[in-house]
Parts: sequence; C-alpha cells; structure tokens
Amino acid sequence: MMKIIVQKFGGTSVSTLENRKAVLHKVQQAIQNGYSPVVVVSAMGRKGDAYATDTLIDTLKAENPSVSNREMDMLMCCGELISSCIMTAHLQQNGIKAMALTGGQAGIITDSEYGAARIKNIKTSNLFRLLEDGFVPVVCGFQGVTENNGNFTTLGRGGSDTTAAALGAALHAECVEIYTDVNGIMTADPRIVKNASTLENVSYQDVQQMAINGAKVIHPRAVEIAMSSNIPLIVKSTFTDEAGTVISNDRSNGNIGSDVEMSNKIASGIANMGNLVQFRVTLNAKDGAAGQKVFQDIANAGISVSFLNLSEKEAMFATFNDDADKTCKVLDTSGFEYVCNRNCGKVTVILAARRGMYGLMASFVTALSSEGIAILQTVDSDNTISAIIKEDNIEKAVRALHKEFKL
Repeated sequence: MMKIIVQKFGGTSVSTLENRKAVLHKVQQAIQNGYSPVVVVSAMGRKGDAYATDTLIDTLKAENPSVSNREMDMLMCCGELISSCIMTAHLQQNGIKAMALTGGQAGIITDSEYGAARIKNIKTSNLFRLLEDGFVPVVCGFQGVTENNGNFTTLGRGGSDTTAAALGAALHAECVEIYTDVNGIMTADPRIVKNASTLENVSYQDVQQMAINGAKVIHPRAVEIAMSSNIPLIVKSTFTDEAGTVISNDRSNGNIGSDVEMSNKIASGIANMGNLVQFRVTLNAKDGAAGQKVFQDIANAGISVSFLNLSEKEAMFATFNDDADKTCKVLDTSGFEYVCNRNCGKVTVILAARRGMYGLMASFVTALSSEGIAILQTVDSDNTISAIIKEDNIEKAVRALHKEFKL
C-alpha cells in the first residue's frame, strides 16, 4: 500500500535554481523514506519580475481597471502554473518522473466565488493513477476549477496551504509538510523577539489561533482541514534539516516516526497584527436596540469588524485601515457619536492551558503596563487574551509578553 505524503513549497522555495535544488533534496528524501510524494507549489517572483503575479495584475488593470473577476482569477492562476512547470522540469532533469498539474487537473473542484473560492470536493482518480505509475505530481496551489464549466478559480490568501491540506485529506496522506524559510512555528515573530524559539509540537487549535491573530506561517483554513481529517501538519524549512513543528492533537503519532510530548507551558506563543482602527461608539442606554443598530448598519455596508465589546452605554470594535473611512461614513449617516482611534494594532497571547488557572489576565496587563503601554481594549476566549494598543507599541508589547509568559 502506498504511503503518500504531501509537500508544499512556497514561492521563495522555487524562485531560484539553488532553492529548487533544496526542494529536490526534500522530494528525494521522501522517496528514499518510502513515500509517494505529491508536491504543491506557490507562485514565484516578486513585484517587478515580468512573471510575478503582482506584475501580471498591474498589467491587466492597466488595460481595464474594471476587468471581471473571472478573468482576474484566470490571470492569477498563471503564477502557480509557471512554478509547477519549472519545478517539474528541475525534478525531471534530476531523474525524477514528475508531471505538472493545474489545480483542475489534480481534481480540485470549487464553488464559483472568484478570488475566494471554497473547495467543494477533490476527484482523486487522476492523482492516484499518476502515483501508481511512479509519477511525482507537481500541483499548482491556490487554485481549482468550477464544477459545471471548468472556470479557473483562486482560493484566496493562503490558498496553497489550503490546497496542500485538502489534498492530504483527500488522498489519506500520512502527513502534510509545509515548507517555508523558517525552521517551524516560532513562539513569536523572530524579527521582533530575537530569542524566540521553535515549537516542537503544538495543537491544531493553538496554531489556528496564532494564524487568525496575525502569525503568517500557515493559513487557518489549512489547519481547519487538517484538524477535521486528523492529518498531522509539519511546518519546516526548505533550507535546513531541522525537524520543524508538528501540528497535531496526538501525544504520539506513528505516521511521523517519533513520540510527541505536548508542551506543559501555559502559553504557546505571541501573535501580533497591525493596520487596525478602533471605534468606540456611544449608545443611548435607554434604547435597547442601539447596539444592534450599530452592527446591523455596518454589516449592511459590507464591513467586517472584530474585537467586539458591547455594553448598554458603548459599543467597541475594530476594522482594518482600509475600511475605516467607510465605517466613519456609516456611523455619521446613522447619527452615532463615536471616537475613532487610528494607527492601532493587536497583540495576543495564545494559551496552551486556561481552564482552572488564575492570574493570566493579571500577568498580561502587568507585562504591558510595566512598559508604559496603554491598553485600549481587551478581548479573551478559552485560549487567547488579546489587547488593542497603538501600533507603534506592538514590538515592545510582543517582547514584554514573551518574557512574562516565559516563552
């Protein structure tokens, strides 16, 4: 019986010949270890390169700023197609029987929500046939096709991670390896915290919270898919032989060949996010429907909000910078009095243990106040504590929380 492994490589990993040699090494290792690998690749190139997705988008919009979403998605699929063909050529040149596949050729069927399509199902017959014939399929991440007419669709931000996780689930893979340019999932952004460490293992739920709250190592949708199928995700570097981070709910997992002891730390990591605007809307305490009206008016305008706090006298929430002026206009039109705090960000502690523990909020507040950082608003859940602060305090806050929670 085949042992299938899915290996996803980001755009940086396939962008140069030297980097592609590192990808080749990872594929060869998988084959030598008895696996049948399925490779998923992201688009290569950065803005300015003739073939980079950003450059292609600019070219298309220069021709027609109002181009349809269908044609935009067709164009955005080109980057992954280029990566797939080039990586396949490199594997073939080095004696590996490989074949490039679009998302559609790999059987990925989506709805027709261009730019943010959801995978409906995956027809695996072609992939299984190729694997049985000894091929390494090199699949374009980030894309699929609609069921009825085969139109190209893209899966939105983090789509290649989603592709890899979905293929892993559909193929009943032993695990899904997500290759990047860091050694695994870190306890904080290493550009901010120099002594941030790599987590050996972490739960699906904790990683999902890290991703939702700003960590950029893996997309939360990919974690959700892997969790529902109980397939381990392993985040590791393309360029080292470090073991990486195992994302799983199991204390031991035979699929990855080693015992995994879950951490006893209180916290798993610190995440951060910028580009937020906080709103504090004054409500009439005698009008019980005032809060409902605030959020309904904002929803009707197509604005997404987060960080919600509601009392009889005040509604607090956050939007991204791009929606700030639109939100102000809605509130003005509805006649609400409000304060708009721009240039904000968010810091979050992801807690590995919460129930039955006391003093966590006290530690959180102490860490920030000891650095003179004003807390504009807090929100907590079963395994997170978050605060909105001024954006220029984010780095200082992340370092303080990393130290306070002994990460």
